[in-house]
Amino acid sequence: MPPQRGPRPKGRRPQRPQAPPPPPEPTAPVAVAETGTVVTLPKTIVVGDLARALDVSVVDVIRGLVNMGVMVSINQSVDFETATLVANELGIETRPEEEAQPVVEEQPEAELVGAKEILWQDEDPAKLRTRPPVITVLGHVDHGKTSLLDAIRVTNVTAREAGGITQHIGAYQIEHNGRKVTFLDTPGHEAFTAMRARGAQVTDVAVLVVAADDGVQPQTIEAISHVKAAKVPIVVALNKIDRPDANPDQVKAQLAEHGVTIEEYGGDTPLVPVSAKTKQGIEDLIEVVLLVADVADLKADPDRPAIGRVIEAHLDKGRGPVATVLVQTGTLERGDLVVAGTTFGKVRAMVDDKGKNVGRAEPSRPVEILGLPEVPEAGDVIRAVPDEKAARALVAQNARERAGSATAERPATLDEMFAQVKEGKAKELKLVLKADVQGSLEAIKGALAKVPQDEIALSVIHDAVGDITESDLTLAAASGAVVVGFNTKMEAPARRVADSTNVDVRQYKVIYELLDDVQKALTGMLEPEMVESTLGHAEVRQIFTSGKTTIAGCMVVDGVIRRGAQARLLRGGAAVYDGKIATLRRIKDDVREVNAGLECGIVLDNNNDVQVGDIIECYVVQPKPR
Repeated sequence: MPPQRGPRPKGRRPQRPQAPPPPPEPTAPVAVAETGTVVTLPKTIVVGDLARALDVSVVDVIRGLVNMGVMVSINQSVDFETATLVANELGIETRPEEEAQPVVEEQPEAELVGAKEILWQDEDPAKLRTRPPVITVLGHVDHGKTSLLDAIRVTNVTAREAGGITQHIGAYQIEHNGRKVTFLDTPGHEAFTAMRARGAQVTDVAVLVVAADDGVQPQTIEAISHVKAAKVPIVVALNKIDRPDANPDQVKAQLAEHGVTIEEYGGDTPLVPVSAKTKQGIEDLIEVVLLVADVADLKADPDRPAIGRVIEAHLDKGRGPVATVLVQTGTLERGDLVVAGTTFGKVRAMVDDKGKNVGRAEPSRPVEILGLPEVPEAGDVIRAVPDEKAARALVAQNARERAGSATAERPATLDEMFAQVKEGKAKELKLVLKADVQGSLEAIKGALAKVPQDEIALSVIHDAVGDITESDLTLAAASGAVVVGFNTKMEAPARRVADSTNVDVRQYKVIYELLDDVQKALTGMLEPEMVESTLGHAEVRQIFTSGKTTIAGCMVVDGVIRRGAQARLLRGGAAVYDGKIATLRRIKDDVREVNAGLECGIVLDNNNDVQVGDIIECYVVQPKPR
């Protein structure tokens, strides 16, 4: 019997009939099911969707929330507990979505996208079109990254559009001589690498900003290390070239010391003198970026369902969950059902970097999207799906992958890395090296350079003076490297990152111990040499048959013949068979081995071609440590 309810408050909906008709499909992408007087709700739900799910007016829902002290609008989200209190006030029972989660069929992996990588195998090469490049600007603090980005934007908008510059969505797109370029406005190389650690490789070209009057600084070196680890081409923007104390030649030499050799010095890295203040060189910088992008031949299929990445996301008081999305292939349209990580919803609105509502977003175009019930994580794959069934299956797969990523096999420690190398999964030992003073750092790097690296490469992806920082741990986690410190301490934030990512941190006070451990590591990482050892020989004296099996009656002339060992059948000095000894008998008994001077019966595995006078050579192949 249903529970008795008290009098209903004024303004509520009329009494439900005993046999209600099937509820209409909700217009919002929320999981809502109704059974009698019990409504199933997700963990979070937009107020407007809640009203539709409860079949009441939005005014009643907002009034109930206000009475509870929750000030929200129709487009804001509330959690399940709050929605339940409102529903109970209206005489409606609720239950969480997990209790009524429908069972869906597993989708083929080729049709789904995991949380860590995008599956591109359904791309049709004939439909690929050139797409705009995606650029990230990195560099040392106060070297003019933000000023340079502002200068690029201002020179590419009209006075009428200038007000839109204040719209910050984490990315924006400009047009230069009829070609578009997308810039990611990230806080720096740490955010760049944090996304890469989650598999979000969205940058095509990195612009490294270096002040002409200040030269290469610690954050410049870190940015170089992070970009090189990501294997992204670099364009150097030599900023503040208008300063009277600018020294371009010194900057070029400093860059060369850190592995960035510009084209003027015979390298492959373009360098463009610019001034964010006077706008000098801005056009040239964009031209060079486009040239580097042309070499990469960046293409995507604009006619397929959209796949992209979440650049950043937040909860807006007035609009609910808002995600900045960079479309990587396909076209995202308003009304598409999309999956972002472990949440899905219908795109209700899209806003570009100028604050304008748009109906579609092509490859490499950044937009803000509204309509997701929850805030996704930066780096999440976002993909348009055909229906809710596919969305649920994809969300379930992403949730499984995310749950397993915490314990996924990754060469985070030396022992794990060695094991993976021995299995043939890796051929490189990567180090992040920190030391207390420059002299120690140079000495260690020089000694490491002398370590033999014939088969296993030793790569120092970043080296610097100072304590081990959070940035060092982030880079190591993204690159699968080991952090090595000499006479250094570890900052508290870095220790927390090390604990959460399980990155191996080795700290030393004696340089010889450091070098010895690295030498042992490289030696241990070498695949063992496989060596053949002969056990013995047996001469075939007589042939017997048992059904279809040929038995060789032999005399062991030297060594030992062992069951299960490798065997070579020699005839006239040439090998006519190479396999295993399947059966070994002494008189009538099966035996494990027979020694020299004794007779035995041998059956070779899958071989009946044995003749009197043949020699059976028994041997084993064993690994020999390096």
